[in-house]
Amino acid sequence: MFVVTLAVSAASPADARTLVNSTFSRAGWGSLGGLSPSVLDLALSAASCAVESGVASRPETLTVIDYSLPSTTKRMWVYDLDDRKLLYHELVAHGSGSGDTFARAFSNTADSHQSSLGLFVTDQPYVGKNGYSLRMDGLEPGFNDRARDRAIVIHGAPYVSDGVARAQGRLGRSWGCPAVRAVIAKSLIDRVQGGGLVFVYYPDPTWLAESRLLACERAK
Repeated sequence: MFVVTLAVSAASPADARTLVNSTFSRAGWGSLGGLSPSVLDLALSAASCAVESGVASRPETLTVIDYSLPSTTKRMWVYDLDDRKLLYHELVAHGSGSGDTFARAFSNTADSHQSSLGLFVTDQPYVGKNGYSLRMDGLEPGFNDRARDRAIVIHGAPYVSDGVARAQGRLGRSWGCPAVRAVIAKSLIDRVQGGGLVFVYYPDPTWLAESRLLACERAK
């Protein structure tokens, strides 16, 4: 499994904790661009837990996908964590095995063609069968840690557009990847690649109860 180690200088544990807390505090945030504050709170909590526990380094960006929303709405948000600034607010597809207009089912299993929930870390871009794409590694055992083996990546797709949504009442669907509009795929990928965190949300009771990264807050 791909693991990102926590890069902390000679600062004391207390100083490192202060840095983590300030990065993932919602203090100083302006407009969320329509994202539910409760979903952002979960994303920040999971990201903070990942960094504080050493499974991820401090990221520059946090991407949030809210799969409780229909695919016809913009349900992906990309934030600059230093500036607390919204960079992208975009359409995003879900897996064909997860549902039609709404995603309802999620999986960590190969060939399920379902999307996975939880926190991911981005790796490096590559060019594959879907063009310019971005590999990700899932940080949540049992929920998304097979993402690399399943080739769950961010990529552009012609079936993700306002026109497709209007014509068929939903976006096209991927094989589990969070596919975005082809016209913005490269710029978005280049902005979030190399250690950005991606939080994929749905109010799934099993994941909410058993996620190790959401458990940090409960353990305090």
